[in-house]
Amino acid sequence: MNNVKTFVLLAGLMGLFLLAGQLLGGSQGLVMALVLGSLFNLALYFFSDRMVLRMYRAQVVTEAEAPELYRMVDRLRQRAGLPMPVVAVAPHEQPNAFATGRSPKHAVVAVTTGILKYMPQDELEGVIAHELAHIKNRDMLITTIAATVAGAISNLPYLIMFGGHDDEGGHPFAQLALLLLAPIGAMLIQFAVSRQREFEADRVGAQILGRPMPLANALRRLDAMAHRIPMQVAPAAAPLAQVNPLAAHGGGVLRLFSTHPPTEQRVARLEAMAPGR
Repeated sequence: MNNVKTFVLLAGLMGLFLLAGQLLGGSQGLVMALVLGSLFNLALYFFSDRMVLRMYRAQVVTEAEAPELYRMVDRLRQRAGLPMPVVAVAPHEQPNAFATGRSPKHAVVAVTTGILKYMPQDELEGVIAHELAHIKNRDMLITTIAATVAGAISNLPYLIMFGGHDDEGGHPFAQLALLLLAPIGAMLIQFAVSRQREFEADRVGAQILGRPMPLANALRRLDAMAHRIPMQVAPAAAPLAQVNPLAAHGGGVLRLFSTHPPTEQRVARLEAMAPGR
């Protein structure tokens, strides 16, 4: 169901792009936005691992430097049927983790020093399994596609200003409405895609580990400690963390602007997977 929702959201995002491109910039605006957005995000896709590690100040570690962590990742990646990812540690007191890389063969799993300090082993296994699920699900590719289309929609107004418009556009009032609303709509759909990928990574992570409750307990702990221990990290890299360290917490409309689902919803879904529930 999470994958179906992701497909529907991506289809909706592409539909919004086609509509906005045609009404705002005609065929020229549509093509220019897609080409420029694709080139930008393609560069991010291929160099994301190095960029993200730099943003988190994370350092790659070897088995000799972090034997317990390395062996845990190795054991779980075998259960997931994945090649061994690069393992890295970021010098942050806040417990957290993230995965990056363009494919399973070029993947990185990183944890903070705080998670190694505060997280029990079974919960840390749940966290690692979640990040391996992102790799197994190729979520970096999915989020890159979403970011490409959303970025192209956001760039359409600027392309019109610099000659990307032709005479195929529609009614000026429709153009004005899309000029204002399309970028917001694209951002909301992009965030919705991100939330669905988190739900799916929770589900697959629980399957990799073989039980859901360690991940559920880990999410509770990560969320609680994120409120108490700040993390200095670039906003562009924050959504990659298992619990967004910079996200404002709130209900209602605020949740539409979140890259992660509410922790209580994630925990509830994991609890529903537990035997006897």
